[in-house]
Amino acid sequence: MIQKVPYDSRNGIHLMIGNVYQYNRKFGKTLSLIQSRNPDLVFLVETDQAWADAMTPIHEGYPYRILCPLENTYGLVLYSRLPILRKEINYLIDEEVPSLEFDLELRGGQVITIYAIHPTPPVPGENSTSTERDAEILIVGKKSKANPLPSIVIGDLNDVAWSYTTSLFLKTSELADPRRGRGFFNTFHAKIPLFRWPLDHVFLSKQFGLAAIHVLPGIGSDHFPIELKATLTANDTTDTESATNEEEQEAEEKITNGHENQKADQD
Repeated sequence: MIQKVPYDSRNGIHLMIGNVYQYNRKFGKTLSLIQSRNPDLVFLVETDQAWADAMTPIHEGYPYRILCPLENTYGLVLYSRLPILRKEINYLIDEEVPSLEFDLELRGGQVITIYAIHPTPPVPGENSTSTERDAEILIVGKKSKANPLPSIVIGDLNDVAWSYTTSLFLKTSELADPRRGRGFFNTFHAKIPLFRWPLDHVFLSKQFGLAAIHVLPGIGSDHFPIELKATLTANDTTDTESATNEEEQEAEEKITNGHENQKADQD
């Protein structure tokens, strides 16, 4: 379980993540929520060009941006008050599905890495298995574990917090889920109260303590946004899981299968 700590704006970060639902045109709800919550970083998925254009009113307050709007429901836009020192737009499995990797400088001078993703879900008749989604999630976990900087993984993973893949991801990445021991924090389906699941995630490396986590009010999407405040701690006080040799091998096999499936789809 991640340690609860006070929020420290110099050594911490306030994040807001939301799947806006591409065909949702209630742009003002998202703008109003960003302005009222005032996070350091905003990550929005399913953003087409209309969404990117609609978010221009916040550009002045968020001078560091990574914009990758797309019309295929896999567009990404990211806005930051904190300096982005390095940024990559990657296509880890599918050439039509981007993900972000970037280094961010906190106010106190510490540098952290954030991985922002939205992998494809299983879709009957189109992408009937979770092979490619699982591979992308596990690739990001592998990259995070190899990174010497404190790291955070954020996004709509199209997977629930208790799934086998998420469990394998947490073990192979040695990241921690801030919800554990605190509740489900369900974000989907915003319009069906009796059927809700935690599909939008923030995972933290062991250098972070948790200051706050909340599911936010609806923005007209089928997902609720979620926000989190985390602070770097002096000691690595979070207990993280580690993968066995068999689990490491299984993760590598899933990654290989994801690449092979995508190659077969292209052929």
